Amino acid sequence: MSTLRACAGVLLFALGAAAQEREPDAIEIIRRSVERDWTDFESRKNYTYQERSEFRQHKGDGKLASSKSETNEILILGGRPYERLIARDDRPLPEREARKQQEKLDQESAKRQQESAGARTRYERERQEQRAFIREIPDAFTFRLVEISTVSDQPAWVIEAQPKAGYRAIHTRAKDFAKVRAKIWIEQATYHWVKVEGEVLDTIWSNFGLLRIERGSTLHFEQTRVNDEIWLPSGILVRFEARLALVKKLRGEFDIRYSNYQKFQSDSKILDQ
Repeated sequence: MSTLRACAGVLLFALGAAAQEREPDAIEIIRRSVERDWTDFESRKNYTYQERSEFRQHKGDGKLASSKSETNEILILGGRPYERLIARDDRPLPEREARKQQEKLDQESAKRQQESAGARTRYERERQEQRAFIREIPDAFTFRLVEISTVSDQPAWVIEAQPKAGYRAIHTRAKDFAKVRAKIWIEQATYHWVKVEGEVLDTIWSNFGLLRIERGSTLHFEQTRVNDEIWLPSGILVRFEARLALVKKLRGEFDIRYSNYQKFQSDSKILDQ
């Protein structure tokens, strides 16, 4: 019996050690997610969808001052997304304007069909440049694994990201990493970022110094599982306080909602509506 107890103890110790070895490391999760294209941009090009963007401006007392929205249909032309405006303030465009949007679509479609290989290569280079600063994320923050949660019924690691003291950005766009903190939900199976909550810790300048985004502004980004095969954006909500040209104070929300995802067929035709 004592021998059995000893064997059981060794087995439990081994299993416990193995479990500790399998315990995910926050920085390794982040590195893998960044290298695997955390938004699955390439697969998104296989879907058409609608994007509704609403800008809400608030008064000093927090009451709504104004609100306006636009809805775009995102189509695939020549392997790249194309936005066609279809509504303002949730009302379809007037017939004349809708006709102009269709004409622009037809022109762009014809242009992309005749596009040279060089032009397509330039587009891919631009895309890679856009991702270059993202690769600095693992080095720009310190990370802590907080818990395991679920998003769209899928298990996800929840990781806190705090700016790393003394980090010097390589890419120009990465310099603002030092001014934000975030909480990131990363799906375990695919390493996609399925939810992000961020907060501005210090003033961020943009638009060549004309716009100053104030401390306390926040961002919420979330994706949803579509057709049980891909994660696609469901919404982005930015709440901000800012100053334009150091004079005009802005307080408001920028709310983007995505819907009507449909698998794109390469032989599909875009018809006048």
